Amino acid sequence: MQMEIIESIDKRIGEVRTDSVDMSIGELVGLHSSRELIIQPDFQRLFRWSDAQRSRLVESVLIQLPIPSIFVIENDDGRLELVDGLQRVSSLIQFINNEAIELPLLTLEGCDLVPELNGTTFEDLPLTLKLKLKRSAIRTVIIKRQSNQFLRYEMFKRLNTGGSKLSDQDIRNVNARILGGADFYAFINKCAQYGAFRTTMELLSPVAIEARGDEELVLRFFAVKNYRDKFKGSISDWLDTFMEDVLLGKQPFDMDAEWLAFTTLFDVLADKFGPYAFVKYRNGLPIGSVAPAYYEAVTCGSIQALANLQGLPTADATARLAATVESIDFRNVTGPGANSLPKMNERINLIGRAFSA
Repeated sequence: MQMEIIESIDKRIGEVRTDSVDMSIGELVGLHSSRELIIQPDFQRLFRWSDAQRSRLVESVLIQLPIPSIFVIENDDGRLELVDGLQRVSSLIQFINNEAIELPLLTLEGCDLVPELNGTTFEDLPLTLKLKLKRSAIRTVIIKRQSNQFLRYEMFKRLNTGGSKLSDQDIRNVNARILGGADFYAFINKCAQYGAFRTTMELLSPVAIEARGDEELVLRFFAVKNYRDKFKGSISDWLDTFMEDVLLGKQPFDMDAEWLAFTTLFDVLADKFGPYAFVKYRNGLPIGSVAPAYYEAVTCGSIQALANLQGLPTADATARLAATVESIDFRNVTGPGANSLPKMNERINLIGRAFSA
């Protein structure tokens, strides 16, 4: 057994090939300007850090405090794609050359170790500090293009699941690109921007949207629809595995057919319920924001009786929805302890039966 463990580890060693180099900030700015360093704001949002946080990073570099490493992937064409360290790199590029990254000019604020820096821009700095900033190095780990693709994905996933830098869906979006699934991510994003879907998401909180909650709900719909039997209790892990299986070809996913199913369903839901499709009801009236357990029940339950739901008058459809989600039977399969496959199936079936009658 011990030899098997050693052999398995030895087999994995070397499957990810990396180089670690010290790149100057000026070099990173130059690589970005020449499009040899790719920053994908679609996969990690640029505007998470405040100006004060960005300013303190500049201050840290100038007084030579340690800066965490960044990770880049070498693409097939030799260009480097940033997969970890977006906030740091974009902040530094913004300060030195904001036009190159299409961000506003950064005027330093919130510097508490060197308060004299507050109110200054890059052009305001003495030449010696400009050069010091540009010549300061950041350890850069380059994941070589010869590396095993799935282990490149695992590396990024493990780098980012231990903290709160990115949301679960942000991480999935980057992972999709690492696994060669840019088309799949683009499809999820396309669904999230569909007009009828957006109508039903009007009550989703801004915080949830900032964390890509709308895209996660799209992914969750397809997982409930196509991958429900694999659910084991952790929504996040289940969605990760669903996406991985789609990207690795283990789970069939016909984008044309899924797009038709998605748009047909949400056209009906937006028409019948508007922004109140996935909320709780009290005394027949909608309350609160989008509830994920209600979302999966209403979407997949409606598929079971879509033709009948489409023919129902709006008032009748709403009354049936309200009565169902207010019922004791529905409440028993939602709330604390409801993350089990039998309860998921039951709340979906309750909605299906409500619209079938």
